[in-house]
Amino acid sequence: MGATAVIMGAFGAHILADKLEPKSLAAFKTGVLYHFIHTLSIFCTALLYRIYRIKGLFYVAMFFLGGIFLFSGSLYLLALKDIIGITSTKLLGPLTPIGGLALVGSWAAIFFTVIKIKTVE
Repeated sequence: MGATAVIMGAFGAHILADKLEPKSLAAFKTGVLYHFIHTLSIFCTALLYRIYRIKGLFYVAMFFLGGIFLFSGSLYLLALKDIIGITSTKLLGPLTPIGGLALVGSWAAIFFTVIKIKTVE
């Protein structure tokens, strides 16, 4: 996921900068930013799982992953719609907030999982 985020960021900065309207480029950059942030979140979730073996952390990571695909993926497609020939955004439009809700839910789930971890003093 991290490599894909780097590729998408480079693609946006070097190839799309002159081809997209400012609003579309801003949406693409937002997708890249959230892609990066939540890739790091998946990495941290995996580290927590490795340390504590809490089964629910696997599902948290899957929700982060789904959120990236829905949120960032829909922003990428919406930004590129004119270039790749998407004529209707009826399906894409709702995917962005659904992806956002998946990301919010992931953050809430990781919070409630972490506060339950018993630490040894």
